[in-house]
Amino acid sequence: MLETLTIQDSVELAVVERSGFVESRHPGAAVVLSPDGDVLARHGNADALILPRSSLKPLQAVACITAGANLEGEQLAISTASHTGTDRHASVVRDILTEGGLTEDHLACPPSWPGDTSTRDELVREHGQPARVRMNCSGKHAAMLRACVATGWSTEGYLDPAHPLQAHIRDVVERLTGEKIAHTAIDGCGAPVHAVTLTGLARSIHRIGTASDRSPFALHRVAGSLVRAVREHPWTLEGPGRPDTVATEQLGVFTKHGAEGVMVMVAPNGTTVALKMLDGATRASTIVAATLLARAGGLGDAEVAALAEALPLAISGGGKDVGMIRPGAGL
Repeated sequence: MLETLTIQDSVELAVVERSGFVESRHPGAAVVLSPDGDVLARHGNADALILPRSSLKPLQAVACITAGANLEGEQLAISTASHTGTDRHASVVRDILTEGGLTEDHLACPPSWPGDTSTRDELVREHGQPARVRMNCSGKHAAMLRACVATGWSTEGYLDPAHPLQAHIRDVVERLTGEKIAHTAIDGCGAPVHAVTLTGLARSIHRIGTASDRSPFALHRVAGSLVRAVREHPWTLEGPGRPDTVATEQLGVFTKHGAEGVMVMVAPNGTTVALKMLDGATRASTIVAATLLARAGGLGDAEVAALAEALPLAISGGGKDVGMIRPGAGL
């Protein structure tokens, strides 16, 4: 029986307050690591298994590059993104494919409308259709295909858990988390996603987020290059005004949200947090992660306050702000 996160394992990570009344509560678990990678704090059961969802993308991206995908700059950054499908995002993904002798038809992620509202509206006006390149995981999929081309693996069935690419990704995930994969599921984009503990996820993101692109070790050089690319091109990570992009721009963190309330974040000094909202809500994950980093000394309180102002945390009533999404009592 797999030990997954339960309500008994959880603490109150965030609340939604309306007119002085706590309307909703978000339970979950979190773990904070020091710049050296030691556990500083646990909130709830950080040793329960979770599905990282898109918070696994940095590990998958590192695996694709070590398998031979030759990506740099914006192309490297978008390989770990959950982007909003703007024309600029789609253009970078198309370039990754074209430079590998591939087309959009090679992508196995499902067709999607852009997450960016203005881009979607423009496509509707032009009688456009959902496209695979607009899907938020298309950068990851393009990187996977480039890895297959570079290594000589078949691009057919590249999402099959038994495919050599996915076996390589699984190996990299185990190396970075320090854990054996307990379970493999299928993510929303069709790619395998591996169950790990929050502590293991935090450990892996800490290793990536603190890696140097000048390291004598290839895996660390790749990780360091990935982090630098994301910090230099934060728009790729999600999109203008979106939490991952805003947090990276304002705080210089390396961060990646995942579906169902998962979040990882590494401060510039290496302090790291990984968290999971048990109810799957994502609306509070960025501010909770930043707050935990601040309490551990990785970020300044003023920086986190400025981030809170830039995030969509206000609760409205009658066209006015009447409340706030804020960290809960369990932190």
